[in-house]
Amino acid sequence: MANNGAVGGNKKVEEPPQPHPVKEQMPGIQYCINSPPPWLEALVLGFQHYLLTLGITVLIPSIIVPQMGGGNAEKAKVIQSLLFASGLSTLFQSLFGTRLPVVAVGSYAYLIPVTSIIQASRYSSCASPIERFVLTMRGIQGALIITACFQAVVGFLGLWRNAVRFLSPLSVVPFVTLSGLGLYHLGFPMLAKCVEVGLPGIIILVFISQYLPRYMQQERPIYDRFAVLITVVIVWLYAQLLTSSSVYKHKPETTQISCRTDRSGLISEAPWIYIPYPLQWGAPTFNAGEAFAMMAASFVSLFESTGTFFAAARYGSATPVPPSVISRGTGWLGVGVLINGMFGCVTGTTASVENAGLLALTKVGSRRVIQISAGFMIFFSVFGKFGAVAASIPVPILGALYCVLFSYVSSAGLGFLQFCNLNSFKTKFILGFSIFMGISVPQYFREYYRGGLRSNHIHHSTWFNDIITVIFMSHTTVAALVSFFFDLTLSRENDESRKDCGLKWWEKFSIYNSDVRNDEFYALPCCLNKLFPAL
Repeated sequence: MANNGAVGGNKKVEEPPQPHPVKEQMPGIQYCINSPPPWLEALVLGFQHYLLTLGITVLIPSIIVPQMGGGNAEKAKVIQSLLFASGLSTLFQSLFGTRLPVVAVGSYAYLIPVTSIIQASRYSSCASPIERFVLTMRGIQGALIITACFQAVVGFLGLWRNAVRFLSPLSVVPFVTLSGLGLYHLGFPMLAKCVEVGLPGIIILVFISQYLPRYMQQERPIYDRFAVLITVVIVWLYAQLLTSSSVYKHKPETTQISCRTDRSGLISEAPWIYIPYPLQWGAPTFNAGEAFAMMAASFVSLFESTGTFFAAARYGSATPVPPSVISRGTGWLGVGVLINGMFGCVTGTTASVENAGLLALTKVGSRRVIQISAGFMIFFSVFGKFGAVAASIPVPILGALYCVLFSYVSSAGLGFLQFCNLNSFKTKFILGFSIFMGISVPQYFREYYRGGLRSNHIHHSTWFNDIITVIFMSHTTVAALVSFFFDLTLSRENDESRKDCGLKWWEKFSIYNSDVRNDEFYALPCCLNKLFPAL
């Protein structure tokens, strides 16, 4: 009996499994915001970020410029101007804005008001396509300049700070999740425009980034860190091989544009050296209705950029972004819209979702890498021929990259659920309803905008239609507004409700000085915090 007791006493008692601990900062990031990688590695990583910016930088002018009456030469100039302005905006954002590793690029939200300006009747009597292009560009510039003033005021005067301060982790989840998930139309639909190029792209990217490191372990991570660059090179060469072998010779024109590497029209038309300058198309013209519609796009961009800021902070291993820093960042995005308007870039500025996803894929959230990518953007915008070679990457390859990178941003939003009580039915309602409406409502307005329901909903004011359509076609904006309303009205009634939505934990991040770590991540350089203190 004694022996049995001794044996029983030596038995190791197994502890029951415990839930994963809550992490205020993302673990596993190898280079956080303030810890730059070695210079050579930082250069290659910066070039990867630059390659991603080419997607939206080439896509938007390729859609807009032909409608304006411009040809390949005008399209090349607009792309170079947009790339140059994006590089400047990225530098300003990393130095004086949020200080996050965020890339500023052209915004897809501005396409609807810009298209309405192009279709305005006052441009229909132009004698030549080039004249129509120049006059339309001036109208777009005027609307962007007024919009920039609106966004800068909202950001720098703290109006956006006061709104963001009411957020909780529960309302942030749909906010960030739909920032990535809402761009699904730029993922597989873009890949499927040329399946034989896009599908190998996504397979190679997933294999290199997720599986190859498991079978080929090295001291320094290479495959997952440079997976985007390796994938682009392999699939681009494969697409070049298909182009050279005349596979697409008798294919439809749309297939050739999507699959071939020689149909962008940029390499032949881009000048060797071109320095974009303000008002290169002439003095801007102003129209009140068009400016209001453009402001609605700016309003949408505020929501989408804020969601990206939260994701970038998470993947930079920083604390959640204080509202005053977010407001400062949106103010500098307004400065970016002003730069876009002055240079004639046909669209506004937003924080790049795909580049935030690349932070997670590489596990490098360094600010220096983003500043290097801004340098590449400015360099290749000036030396147009070199930039045009990279800009000729077929769109389906970028669609393959987006499928992976947008998913990382979506999962960053879901990560905030660790601070919420998922056993609360109130939490489940707010979360599920806001995400569902964030998907369903924009789908209705997308069908309306494409003409399916337009005949039953006619309004004489085009700019009013644009305002409504722009706001409610944005998945992020709809989900954020719905979650914010229900969180504010249902989750603040008592301490238990505030704890369920994570507000008890979140409150210390709503004031800049309440957490000593904020200065480490978000303080302005050169002691500018003393002149412009964050609240």
